[in-house]
Amino acid sequence: MGDNQAAPFNRTVIVGVLLSAAFLTILNQTLLLTAVPPIMSELHIDANQAQWLTTAFLLTNGVLIPVTAFLIERFSSRSLLIAALLIFAAGTLLGALAPSFSFLLAARVIQAGGAGIMMPLMQTVMLTIYPPERRGAAMGMTGLVIAFAPAIGPTLSGWIIDHFSWRHLFYLVFPLAVAVLIAAVFLMKNVTAQQEAKVHVPSIILSTLGWGGLLYGFSMVGRDGWSDPAVIGSLLAGSISLALFIRLQLRMDRPLLEFRVFCFRIFTLTTLLSVVGFALMIGAETLMPLYAQHVRGFTALESGALMLPGAILNGIMSPISGRIFDRVGGRGLTIGGFALIVLSMVLFLNIGMSTSLLYIAGAFALMMTGISMSMMPLMTAGMNALPPHLIPHGTAMGNTIRMVGGSIGTALLVSVMSSVAERHGATGSSFALLDGILAGFAVSGALAAIGLLLTFAMGKEKKEKRQAAAGR
Repeated sequence: MGDNQAAPFNRTVIVGVLLSAAFLTILNQTLLLTAVPPIMSELHIDANQAQWLTTAFLLTNGVLIPVTAFLIERFSSRSLLIAALLIFAAGTLLGALAPSFSFLLAARVIQAGGAGIMMPLMQTVMLTIYPPERRGAAMGMTGLVIAFAPAIGPTLSGWIIDHFSWRHLFYLVFPLAVAVLIAAVFLMKNVTAQQEAKVHVPSIILSTLGWGGLLYGFSMVGRDGWSDPAVIGSLLAGSISLALFIRLQLRMDRPLLEFRVFCFRIFTLTTLLSVVGFALMIGAETLMPLYAQHVRGFTALESGALMLPGAILNGIMSPISGRIFDRVGGRGLTIGGFALIVLSMVLFLNIGMSTSLLYIAGAFALMMTGISMSMMPLMTAGMNALPPHLIPHGTAMGNTIRMVGGSIGTALLVSVMSSVAERHGATGSSFALLDGILAGFAVSGALAAIGLLLTFAMGKEKKEKRQAAAGR
C-alpha cells in the first residue's frame, strides 16, 4: 500500500510515537530558558541578542504553523513526521556544535522548523484516529505530555547548567530525537487522507508577513516599549498583511488557511477562551521566575523547582479532565477551571517580600489545575464542532491563534510590569519590580475574570456538535 493512502495501523503505537515527538519538542523549548546567562557569557553577547534565541524560535513556529494545514492535506502523516524529526534533529546537532551566536541562532530556526510541523500534525492525527466520543481522553493524554515536559524542563536544565556546559542541553536532546526518528521510520503509518493541493505563493507570503509581523512586534514590546518605531511598524505591517491574507483566503476555493472555521460558534468561543488561558499560563510562567530570581534572589534551579508541583499536577489532571469531558462535555470543566484560575490570581496579588515558598507554589499549582481542567477540553470541544474535512485547518488555526495570543498576553504583562516598576522606584529595585509584578498579576486576574464570564456561553455545544457530525 502506498504511503499516500491510509494504512492499517496500531493506534497505541501511533499515539506513542506522536507523544514522544511532542514531549521532545516541548522539553527542548523549556530546557533553554535557564541556559541564556551562560550562553551570553561564552558567546559574548548581550541580553538583547540572547532573547532572539527565543524570539526566532517563536517567529519560525508562528510562520510555519499556518502552512501545516496545507502540508497535512498534501503529504502523508508518516512522511511529514519523519521530515519534521529530521529537521529538528539536524537543528539540535548544529546547536550543540555552534561556534558562534549567529550559528546557534540558525540552529534554533532549523529546530523550530521541525517543531512547527510536529504539534499541529500530532493534534490532527489524534483527532483523526479517535471517534468524537473518545477524543477527550485522547487529548487528555496529549495534555499530560505537554504539561510534563515543562514540569521537568527548567529543573533538569538548571541541574545540567550547574554541572556541565549549556551545550549538554543539545547533547541530551539529540540522541532522543534520533531515537524517536528511528521509531517513526519503522512504526509510524499514514492515517490521514491526502488531497491534491497546490502551493499558493501569495498566500504564503501574506501569511508569513502577517503572523510574523504581529509576533515580532509583540515580542519586542517588553524590551522596546509600545512607542518604539520598529514595534509600531512591525505591528502595522503585520496587521495589514493579515487583513489582506484573510480577504484572499475567503475568496479562494482551496485556501491555505480556512477562516470559515469561525462560522462555527463553539469553535470560535473555545478558541478565544483557549487563547485567554494560554496567555495567562505563559504570563504567569514569565512573571514567576522574575519574582523568584530578581525579587527574592533564588537560583534558576530553585525557581524551576518552585513551579514543579504545579506542572506535575497539571500533567496528572489532564487525562482525568479528558475522561470527564467524554462523559459530560466541556462546559462544566471549563467553568470550574477558570474559577480556579481567578482564585489563583487573587492569591498571587497577596505575595510580598517574605511570602512563604509553600504559598507561592500552592498558588501556581492551583492555577495549573485550572489550566488542566479547561485547556484540553476547550481544544477538543472546538475540534468536535468542526466537520472532519476542516479539522486540519482547525488545528492549524487554533495553534496559530494561541501562539499569537500568548505573545500578545506576555507582551501586555511585561509592558505593564515594566511601566509600573519604573514609576514606583529606581531601576533594579526589588520593591519596584515587585510592584510591577503585582500589577501584571492584577491584569491577569481581570483577563481570567473575563474568561470565566465567557465560559457560561458554552451552552450550545451539543447542538453544534451534531451539526458538524452531519457535515454541515
